[in-house]
Amino acid sequence: MRRSILFMPGNNPGMLLNADILGADGIILDLEDAVSPKEKDAARILVRNAIRYLGYKKSEVIVRINSLDTEFWTKDLDEIIPYKPDFIMVPKISTAADILVADEYITKLEEKLGFEKNTVKLMPLVETALGVENAYAIASATERVRAMLLGGEDLTADLRCKRTKEGNEIFYSRSRIVVACRAAGIDCYDTPFTDVNDAEGLIKDAEFAKSLGFTGKSSISPRHVADINAVFSPTQADIDYAIEVMAIIKEAKEKGLGVVALRGKMIDAPIVNRAVQVLEAAKAMGVKIDE
Repeated sequence: MRRSILFMPGNNPGMLLNADILGADGIILDLEDAVSPKEKDAARILVRNAIRYLGYKKSEVIVRINSLDTEFWTKDLDEIIPYKPDFIMVPKISTAADILVADEYITKLEEKLGFEKNTVKLMPLVETALGVENAYAIASATERVRAMLLGGEDLTADLRCKRTKEGNEIFYSRSRIVVACRAAGIDCYDTPFTDVNDAEGLIKDAEFAKSLGFTGKSSISPRHVADINAVFSPTQADIDYAIEVMAIIKEAKEKGLGVVALRGKMIDAPIVNRAVQVLEAAKAMGVKIDE
């Protein structure tokens, strides 16, 4: 279960050392925006060694490489892929052709290393207007793409509008990303809430993202992780209702009933599917569910 993904600067040894004890389901070891050009080589080695020696058993490992229009991205992959991160995040993806460039390079590295194909997954970072419009093509470009992240800061710069806490300016983009990802059968992650001191605003923003259908939310601050996890976790009431749904469906099948209701509401396929999703999420969190 990946509710929260936390950005960690790839050039900070102290933060890398503690990256997977901060409660995030995934950690994004950043070689791009967090690292100045003169520090790229050192950060790349630092991140490589962190994955190699620290293990990161408590969180999935995502490495944000440098964009494909730089001289750094192939060097990033050459260093990182041998240590099998869970995901490579490629920034500034605007077309399916962009992500296929990264896919082709990773495929060659996996073949050279003797890895099974698609061992390392891709998480495109969509942060341009063109990327939003091409979201489904990007999401379905290759089986290696298993998740997508929306980058609100660069996107609003490209849209030539002001980034606000309310987020009205990216409402269309958020919806477009969710629909594209769900259509392609992959996970989708919301942009970070950038005010690290506004817990109430973060919770409101995360709840809105969840209401749109996002799988989870990214964060630039460890202080946001617990609240994001709470918002994107099923509540006990959700779990109890899902258990009731599955129980009454089982009973209906045993009695040969074609139509069944719970609390005055017809239980149809979408409700059953949501119940299954809630119970799967609860199990991923370690909640014991009686079969």
